[in-house]
Amino acid sequence: MKNNIFNLLKVFLFFLIITGGGNTITLSAQQSGKRIITGQVIDDENQEPLIGVSVLVVGTTTGTITDFDGNYSVELPAGSKQLQFSYIGYASQTVNVSANVLNIRLKSDTEMLSDVVVIGYGTQRKSDLTGSVTNVSSEDFNTGLVSSPEQLINGKISGVQIMSNSGSPTAGSTIRVRGGASLNASNDPLIVLDGVPLEQGGISGNDGNFLSLINPNDIESMTILKDASSTAIYGSRASNGVIIITTKKGNSDKLKVTFSTTNSIQTRTRMADMLSYDQFVNVVKTQGSAAQQALLGTANTDWNDQVYHNAFGTDNNLSLAGRIAPNWPIRVSVGYYNQDGLLKTDNAERFTGSLSLSPSFFDDHLKLTINAKGSLNKNQFANTSAIWGASTMNPTIPVYSGTDAFGGFTEAITGDGSPVTGGVRNPVGLLEQRDAHSKVVRFIGNFDVDYRLHFFPDLKLHATLGYDYAEGKGSEYVSPEAAQYYTTGGYYYPYGPQKNENRLLTLYANYNKFVDTLNSSFDATVGYDYQYWKSATPATTQMNAAGEIQTQYRTSDQRHVLLSYYGRLNYSYGSRYMLTATVRRDATSRFAQSQRWGTFPSVALGWRVTEESFMKDQQVLSNLKLRASYGVTGQQDGIGNYNYLPVYTISQDGAQGIVGGTPIYTYRPEAYVSDLKWETTTSWNFGFDFGFLKDRITGSLDYYTRKTKDLIATVPAAAGSTFDRNITTNVGNVDSQGIELSLNATPVQTKDLTWDVSFNMTWQKMKVKNLSIVEGGQATNTQVGPAVDGQYVQTLSEGYEPYMFYVYKQLYDEKTGKPIEGVYADLNNDGTINEGDLYRYHSPAPDFIMGLSTSLQWKRWNLGMSFRANIGNYVYNGMAMTTGAFETMSYNAYQLNNLSTSYLETGFQTRQHLSDHYVENASFLKMDNLTLGYNFGEIFKGCNLNVSAMVQNVFCITRYSGVDPEVPNGVDNTFYPRPRTYSLNIGLNF
Repeated sequence: MKNNIFNLLKVFLFFLIITGGGNTITLSAQQSGKRIITGQVIDDENQEPLIGVSVLVVGTTTGTITDFDGNYSVELPAGSKQLQFSYIGYASQTVNVSANVLNIRLKSDTEMLSDVVVIGYGTQRKSDLTGSVTNVSSEDFNTGLVSSPEQLINGKISGVQIMSNSGSPTAGSTIRVRGGASLNASNDPLIVLDGVPLEQGGISGNDGNFLSLINPNDIESMTILKDASSTAIYGSRASNGVIIITTKKGNSDKLKVTFSTTNSIQTRTRMADMLSYDQFVNVVKTQGSAAQQALLGTANTDWNDQVYHNAFGTDNNLSLAGRIAPNWPIRVSVGYYNQDGLLKTDNAERFTGSLSLSPSFFDDHLKLTINAKGSLNKNQFANTSAIWGASTMNPTIPVYSGTDAFGGFTEAITGDGSPVTGGVRNPVGLLEQRDAHSKVVRFIGNFDVDYRLHFFPDLKLHATLGYDYAEGKGSEYVSPEAAQYYTTGGYYYPYGPQKNENRLLTLYANYNKFVDTLNSSFDATVGYDYQYWKSATPATTQMNAAGEIQTQYRTSDQRHVLLSYYGRLNYSYGSRYMLTATVRRDATSRFAQSQRWGTFPSVALGWRVTEESFMKDQQVLSNLKLRASYGVTGQQDGIGNYNYLPVYTISQDGAQGIVGGTPIYTYRPEAYVSDLKWETTTSWNFGFDFGFLKDRITGSLDYYTRKTKDLIATVPAAAGSTFDRNITTNVGNVDSQGIELSLNATPVQTKDLTWDVSFNMTWQKMKVKNLSIVEGGQATNTQVGPAVDGQYVQTLSEGYEPYMFYVYKQLYDEKTGKPIEGVYADLNNDGTINEGDLYRYHSPAPDFIMGLSTSLQWKRWNLGMSFRANIGNYVYNGMAMTTGAFETMSYNAYQLNNLSTSYLETGFQTRQHLSDHYVENASFLKMDNLTLGYNFGEIFKGCNLNVSAMVQNVFCITRYSGVDPEVPNGVDNTFYPRPRTYSLNIGLNF
């Protein structure tokens, strides 16, 4: 039955082709004296006939196409001796005709396709690249339950650091390419999806994880552009690197159905190290006051067990790929993802769908591509304050009080029965008495037109229309009986819908020609981009549970435009010497007209040494290419849209001025700089690519430097110059440098056994060179970073790495080795301990970043492992500091709080906010993935089965005493633990 249906489908498709389904090959009429050549064209790999193969008499317009059995018949004019066979996805063949029957086997063009890398506004062979570019295909992606695309390449690429912001399924990631180049402007790389540059940031209801709206299963490859030569074609948005995402397309004549399901269980790993029940009771009884001892209860509650649970997750994907006609490849996919968080009431759910259609016409002279991706995300947000509550809540009191007050949850109350102001709330109540959810929809689509001129086939014209639309809304509700909002009668805040639009028009022309007489190839591109962004948020109202208005927030309308012209020339002589020159000119609406335009040039050289005649006879070195590049890129993201304009903002409820006893809405002038201009980064890159033993061992080594000037930074404003304490302006310089190493090897390769190993390492350093508004002015020393208990512990200082910890040098007892409370080193020797004794102590940025992946294939078995390591990164353990002093056991007279075990080591009675004792070495080695898979092969006709078991976040080796050595910004404040995930994947291919 299946074969009959398939044959009928082939007949129908062939009928479409013959009656005008996209082919315009001229069918030759019979003429006397001409030979009729017949034959069959089949796939070389699976021996299947190929329908719709173009058969052309070389040097003429005479030709035909193969029928649904792969057969063809064509007349060969007198004097013609060659036929050309071509088919999308297969290597073309030109064959000398020596007989009247000619059967052909076409080979899949996978080798050629694997050598091609998607770059900005085009593609290029890996061997011809002159810049620092890394491509990761779907075969090398990280496996397991993957919620967001960036997690597919974590640990795979030198110079690229990807860190999930927390263990929540709704959390996003921080992505840094070569460490970033800015301070206050955005350090996020540009993300380009199928030619559409995406807007940075997020949207209401999905602020921290905008990329999660894209289904990772639809991604074919990810290319990372790192140096200025490769990124400068994107100009003003490329200072922090570019990640180009290419999604899967249809490319086969046969319908291919793929289904995969991954189901997982997530478990807790490391929790905050707090006193056990027995330790806590002992400390209270032996060191606490009588009033504190009276607050001990009779219960034994493990609060972590109450707020965390084992979390189930599932990710299911179905795709259909094939052709609806010979030149009409199509792929359709749907996906469903649902992941609970470790915290109860935390959940992310996603529905996705995608369509890719890429027909070609006029013998592939005209190619159209339609990509459409849609998603619906439904998020349920847990109250993460429960993490702090579970760590610090008194373990001797029960979860439930046995009364109806506060919903039945045990809470600290005053003598009149009201919740204690500022007290730690019952963490179970924080979760169960709050309902926060969102709904986010997103559509990303593009329509590409490629036309290779008939009369001048070396010239291709390209147009892209892109559209990215997202809409997010949600609400947060807290019961009026909840202690958290008891005094206000609950909390209700509906928000949105926020609507983000991103419109793109790209036009470019590409000339590609190999000139035999010059032994040279020329690839030139010139183009124009117009991109428009708009983000609109309606007025919203914060209320209590009864609907009484407490605060009103007004409408927001944010827009900006980027206009660009660009050109690039790739030149190659004899496949040995390569030159790439690029220039882009951008104009942004974020700057005044006099500062609007920026020019960003780059140039790169390459030399394939192994193509020289003196290298031909040696057998060891299979590839050696030297590269050098220079370029300038810009930055204007992450700074707001109107910082150069005098903007007045009307006050919100609760912030009015009082005139005659009546609240009056006032307009507040915002700080602005009329001549705000581009932040620019100048980069050098020197590197080489190598291969040994017929590329059994390959790799690359790069050294780069970057100098960023006219930093767009937020600094203290001069007194009386503005109504704001801080102002965003161009100030200072930052320099960085780094070394990147990548190695790939296949130590063992036999018929049944293959062992592959991949290693990458990055060393990088960044230094603030100047932060003075006036050149040569007084150096600034700005305390920055996340506040810990209201105090900042990091600084920006000239001559040092950004965000170093700014602390006192703790002194220790020589006999016991314990820190002496409140005793610090007098570093400036003035006899007084004050701010003059603060010093810069380590950085949260690692000196070295490493990644290791290995896979072992034996017959049908596959074992894979991946590791990551950071060396030289430090973390301020704010959790230990804020809970590691005896005073933190009682913030009020009605409640006891648990203590960090660090109290047993220090004996601190009061918090030591700026002690370097809490700055810990957070170097680590993590095993991210362990996978064991088995390929069952064809379990019945036409159906293949793959099964694999996976563990993610397998282990972490570190000296850091906190929950996790990887925390955003290097400051550990109540971190949501990353889970350990056990998954089973089943994949079916039809």
